[in-house]
Amino acid sequence: MTQPPEPPNQPPQQGGFGPPQDQPPTPPATPPGLRKNPPPQPPPGYGYPQQPPAPQPGYGYPQPPQPQPGYGYPQAPQPQPGYGYPGAPQNPYAQPTPPAGAYGYPGGPAGPVPPQYAQPGGGRNNTALVVIVAAVVVIALIVGGGIWYAKSSGGDGKKHDTASSSGGTGGKNGQDGSGGTSSGGTEKAPSNPAAKLLFKVPMPGTKDTVATTGSWLTDKVYAKSGVAQIVGYDPATGAKLWTVKLPGPVCAASKYVTADDKTAVVFQPKTPAQDNGAACSQVAAIDLGKGTRLWTKTVKNGDYAGNLENVTVSQHTVAVGSTNGGAAFDIDTGKVRWQPKPEDSCYDAGYGGGPKLVAVRKCGSYDNRQLHIQTIDPVSGKVISDYKMGAGIEYASVVSSDPLVVAADIGDSAKDGSGISDYFSIDNKTGKLLARISAPSDRYGGRCDGVTRIEDCREVVAGNGRLYVPTEEQDGNGTYGRTNEIIAFDLATGKQTGQRAEAGDGYTFSPLRMDGGNLIAYKHPPYDKGGQVVSIDGGSFKVTELLENPAARDVRQAETSMLPEYAEIRFGHGRLYMSSVFAHKVSYGKEYLLLAFGAGA
Repeated sequence: MTQPPEPPNQPPQQGGFGPPQDQPPTPPATPPGLRKNPPPQPPPGYGYPQQPPAPQPGYGYPQPPQPQPGYGYPQAPQPQPGYGYPGAPQNPYAQPTPPAGAYGYPGGPAGPVPPQYAQPGGGRNNTALVVIVAAVVVIALIVGGGIWYAKSSGGDGKKHDTASSSGGTGGKNGQDGSGGTSSGGTEKAPSNPAAKLLFKVPMPGTKDTVATTGSWLTDKVYAKSGVAQIVGYDPATGAKLWTVKLPGPVCAASKYVTADDKTAVVFQPKTPAQDNGAACSQVAAIDLGKGTRLWTKTVKNGDYAGNLENVTVSQHTVAVGSTNGGAAFDIDTGKVRWQPKPEDSCYDAGYGGGPKLVAVRKCGSYDNRQLHIQTIDPVSGKVISDYKMGAGIEYASVVSSDPLVVAADIGDSAKDGSGISDYFSIDNKTGKLLARISAPSDRYGGRCDGVTRIEDCREVVAGNGRLYVPTEEQDGNGTYGRTNEIIAFDLATGKQTGQRAEAGDGYTFSPLRMDGGNLIAYKHPPYDKGGQVVSIDGGSFKVTELLENPAARDVRQAETSMLPEYAEIRFGHGRLYMSSVFAHKVSYGKEYLLLAFGAGA
């Protein structure tokens, strides 16, 4: 991947959290936060004796490549052999460049910016009590896969099923030290993996580019955010089951669903037409089974509603984070479980959810940050374990809460803008570092945004005592083919296990989620075939095909517009759902909000 351009110098956004300027401000020593912590201790360093320079504006916000049918060729604006017809015109489904002054773009009103158009420059202003008004929110898209179930006991003493539609987490630590285990996944190989297009939803009509973040899959419904609404569809037929109207666009969405089909979102209180500067200040719980909004809350920073940047669900707790600290609510009642306190010396920037709740907690001044990775009790907020990251690490992403794996870009060394140079495997009972896994960006794929989206990691999965990572693309054996592999690291030792799965000529692997002890992965197709979903055995690494999409040109073009790096991908019950996280004005051709594939009802 190419190195992103230097971030432009941008004037401060009036009345917002905007990016830090060339000389970032030093916040007061006591920003609002979640719990009291002692003053920061000297960083352990673990192999980094010299503190890297402070992150510059745009740290973690490189400009991703514009979607093209030549997926995997970020240096080339036109399709390349192997991912598009040789000499073919530009993909008509690739999103066009927005007009100057469009909502959410430089020169236009404040609002969310699609990653394919996002410019560098999205840093932090960590002032203790800040007047909340419009900020330019750069949203890194959520790519996940399907649905994963893990039994866990919540702080209320009840058993819960936590369902994840994220691709970044799942499974328990394996017992085997080298090869992992194969345990009963729910996804079984069909007698015929050939799938058809079950249903599609056209791109909603809108004059502005509007966030449509969020999609969830349960036993009874596939739900997807639209323009200021969430719609529940029959998973097999696409028939609309319900619609939850919202006053404004969804800014962020939990990757997780409780056992009784509840989740959470953050949204704006007004549409862009009503107020282009509206902050993402509202958090709500959504009942996906009934199609209802259960409650809506805000988090106050002084007299103003805070701008909420991420949201997650763990057991029956909704946790939201921002540059001014985190807060938590009971998902059933909306009752406050904790909120920022002005006297706290540290604050929670955000959370990773699922079977456990993990806080990314920041202490110290901007240029002397101490980052803590804390497993906390979802009900009380009490710290169970604490791991202190090394000096100079300003941001971290939660790949998985159980097993606990975080990613960071050490010294801003991930030149491809992936936000990952190293993974950290941590014991979430003791806070002890188990292993640090080096993942140079020129060798391994996967992307994380630890700047504002604390658990927004795509194409990397932890489970079964393993970390599953795709390699960067390489030349295949065919005339035009490009391909890659998935390899496994042992979370206890940090070493490669020797397990390796090849995508095949012209295909590229994207890990989606765990299915018991097995890995579910999506294979982006070559120019003349449909994509595939496969299961990779956790022990033998044998690849079993679960689904293959149609190769018809119009279907294939629609599918390949949903790039795994940016789109939301869900797979469960033998069906594949692919959706966009932005709606925009369609200038030409056909574009879709979502596509669903499977064998049918």
